[in-house]
Amino acid sequence: MARDPFSWGFFRKLLYIQARFSYLHMKYLFFSWLAVFVGSWIVYVEYSSYTELCRGHECKNSICDKYRRGLIDGSACSSLCEKSTLYLGKCFTTKPISQVYTGIWGDLEGVIKCQMGEAHRYDLENQVEPRKEAAGFNKPSKGTSVEKFREMILHHLKSKVGDQANLADLAAQVLSITDANKDGHISLPEAHSTWALLQLNEFLLVLVLQDREHTPKLLGFCGDLYVMEKVPYSPLYGISLPWILEAWIPAGLRHSMDQWFTPSWPFKAKISIGLLELVEDVFHGTFGSFLMCDMSANSFGYNDRHDLKVMDARYIVPEAVFQEDIRQQRCDVDQDCLYGADCLTSCDLTKHRCTTEVTRPNLAKACETIKNYILRGAPADVREELEKQLYACIALKGSTEQMEIEHSLILNNLKTLLWKRISHTKDS
Repeated sequence: MARDPFSWGFFRKLLYIQARFSYLHMKYLFFSWLAVFVGSWIVYVEYSSYTELCRGHECKNSICDKYRRGLIDGSACSSLCEKSTLYLGKCFTTKPISQVYTGIWGDLEGVIKCQMGEAHRYDLENQVEPRKEAAGFNKPSKGTSVEKFREMILHHLKSKVGDQANLADLAAQVLSITDANKDGHISLPEAHSTWALLQLNEFLLVLVLQDREHTPKLLGFCGDLYVMEKVPYSPLYGISLPWILEAWIPAGLRHSMDQWFTPSWPFKAKISIGLLELVEDVFHGTFGSFLMCDMSANSFGYNDRHDLKVMDARYIVPEAVFQEDIRQQRCDVDQDCLYGADCLTSCDLTKHRCTTEVTRPNLAKACETIKNYILRGAPADVREELEKQLYACIALKGSTEQMEIEHSLILNNLKTLLWKRISHTKDS
């Protein structure tokens, strides 16, 4: 009997469809498993990185152990170690040696910073927090009088900021903070904590600028763990995204997004004035000059009133300390003389040692940071002059003889230009 051609054709088609379906099914399974594998690997790497970086529980345990043994004391010790009213929240640590967390202290929100591991001297290559000694909490020694401790503080401050006429006032401020329980007496554990904190550039800057609005307030401390006022909005501009999104967004699109998520122009002008005022405060300020060695937007934030606040002051260093240490740095090219992201000097090839003069002053770096930020959306009647002043500012060099005069002139011109434009608005 003849074979039915229709049945055979239908059977072949069915086989083709089944084979095609099996191929698609296998392809789907392959890419699904590949996605699961890659995703799991990324999660594992990120988790491993997180656990390596975020070691706040170790820091807390170490601090509380020393507190219970009577080595250290401070205004935050009891809340952290006994009452459990101060606790660590979200981790923002970027380097294991300096732990950074959000913190809740009763009704207050703050930022908790805690030091881990052995401290190092100023180190251009490793880029660590420049500390002169480890926080062993063994200074001052037992039997040291308050007057002797005051002399230690004065000598330390002089080595940091130079021989300033008003160092006695700063030393008195340090002693006031040391008396954490305000009982009129300074105990040895309280002195241990203060001495350890004085080794940190960021803590020193907090003391120097404590009466200025651009530094978050010190809320408390225990050993070399300290709690700062929380800054609601950071970084200076842009938006924080989950790490999984950061990895896939192109740099160009990320830059555009940073510009989208900014306040209105009058608010940006006020924030920019704040940065210029900060530069003014640390340039030949009350207690000497400081160099701002990381001008990235991540180092700054602002509050609800759009007042600029320093988020990370580890790389705002006393100029005297910077010059003392960098002249000992061996170099072959200028890039060997870079500290942080922005403090660069030149290399003396005859001696293979770094020179002490930074190539760009703080103001030039500040203007470069805010240029795109403040020009975007600037009113037409001010944009041309503002752009002119910003480019003149960015062109400032640290080695010119007239730099200080130019510095003051450009700084005042920029502040006046911005303030005139917003002083009559409710945003100011």
